[in-house]
Amino acid sequence: MTLQKICATTDIPLGEMKPFKIEGEKVLVYHTKEGFYATQTNCTHMFVPLKAGKLDDCTVQCPFHRARFDVRTGEVIDWASFPPGVQLLNFVRSKKPLKTFPISTEDGNLFVEVA
Repeated sequence: MTLQKICATTDIPLGEMKPFKIEGEKVLVYHTKEGFYATQTNCTHMFVPLKAGKLDDCTVQCPFHRARFDVRTGEVIDWASFPPGVQLLNFVRSKKPLKTFPISTEDGNLFVEVA
């Protein structure tokens, strides 16, 4: 496991998210009211970048098929539901949570742990 300093806590304003590449791993860091969280960068449905999605408190919504995930745990809240008919694809692409990464703050900096 590698603990990597990625940026200052002030580099990611509240309610925003920012992608990073750490030790070859693509990580998306979120700043929520509850704190900072880190997940893989792409949706597990069709691998669309979540950075173009919508962050609503501790939930991120994919901009493509509107799957929603809890950024604290990676858990699927709603699976792909848009446009109508995409549910047929869901038989092939079953629900899969986002990979999460431990994140911590120290002296105003953010650190992410990757394998």
